[in-house]
Amino acid sequence: MTVIDCGTLIDGYSEEPLRDARVVVDGTRIEAVGPREDVPVPDDAEVMDHREQTVLPGLIDTHVHLAGWRSMDPNDWVMQDVAHGAARATSDLRRLLANGFTTVRDVGSRTGPGLRAAVSEGEIPGPRIFTSQLGLSQTAGHEDVHYMPYDWVREDGTHLAVLADGVAECRKETRKRIRLGVDLIKIQTTGGVLSEKDEPDQPQYTPAEISAITGEAHRVDIPVAAHAQHSTGIELALNNGVDTIEHGFVLDETTVDLMLETDATLVPTLWALRQVVERGGEFGVPDYGIRKAEEAVETHLDSVRRAYSAGVPIALGTDIVGAEPLGPHGRNVEEAELYVTEVGMTEMDAIRAATGHAARTVPADDIGTLEGGSRADLLAVSGDPLDDITDLRAVETVYKNGSPVQV
Repeated sequence: MTVIDCGTLIDGYSEEPLRDARVVVDGTRIEAVGPREDVPVPDDAEVMDHREQTVLPGLIDTHVHLAGWRSMDPNDWVMQDVAHGAARATSDLRRLLANGFTTVRDVGSRTGPGLRAAVSEGEIPGPRIFTSQLGLSQTAGHEDVHYMPYDWVREDGTHLAVLADGVAECRKETRKRIRLGVDLIKIQTTGGVLSEKDEPDQPQYTPAEISAITGEAHRVDIPVAAHAQHSTGIELALNNGVDTIEHGFVLDETTVDLMLETDATLVPTLWALRQVVERGGEFGVPDYGIRKAEEAVETHLDSVRRAYSAGVPIALGTDIVGAEPLGPHGRNVEEAELYVTEVGMTEMDAIRAATGHAARTVPADDIGTLEGGSRADLLAVSGDPLDDITDLRAVETVYKNGSPVQV
């Protein structure tokens, strides 16, 4: 057994931290959490001293692409060899783990299932992976590659999605993802920034198509995530069973109320959009992508503020694809900093967005919090992120499944 003594403990769900705390770990799971004076040290337990540090649950990024891309030019994404991307992504996984991320949700890549297996087997170090593999896009939708010959895309899919049109195809492609063993289904219900011939305010997929996808996924307890940037597509997604809204550039009063009514989770991905606006031209983002990002950046912030004020659950997600130096994995915690400095979240709420609230997006009930029965994924940082959120960068020790990680 292992005992972890903490100066300050943030458990991922409580309103207040616990000072002078103790966590008892038995194998890969937490056995007890409480004030140090109330939790005895079991016989022969190894004691880890973090009394000068803050301990919190391992962080979760709920929107990444583990494709190993090294530019923001969609042409490079299309042409990159899958094996090359997977090899690059192993470095990304190391960086994620070293920076305190013990779980990620991969929402579109050909490499996700293989990387998930390799991490699970202990062949490579990395966070726990929940993956959608390729998502589903309508023809001419956000994750279609509009400038490529249709036959190429139709035959092999794209770097992020397969094409599915009509209820029957949507149902079959969802079943094929289930057959692959995915952890979630990803769909597109609006256009997007990095797709050439659509716009974020254009809805995609019909109610019947979305319902076919969510019905099949929910039948086997798999959640559905929707790329949905404008209120038109957000409302379409929520009315037809989608569980998480990715991006949410334009949330009006109706869609905020609908998110509360359906208990959906918002994954804002503020950081990626900001990077495209500020530096996208340097790293291959097409002009049309920069234009759409610039048009969205202020309404995006306003929408996230509106959702937060209304009490919509918000989960940290960055949309990082691994591109360096524009958006490398390892800087993911900067999303939480934007929640504090730009959205107006409290530091505790920003941390919960990366822990307890983030865990809402995956089919697992034993991560994101520090309580009896939870997986022993913990992070020790110097300083106090409740006083200064940037202290989340000051990683001292990362535990995954109860053991300190070596990366």
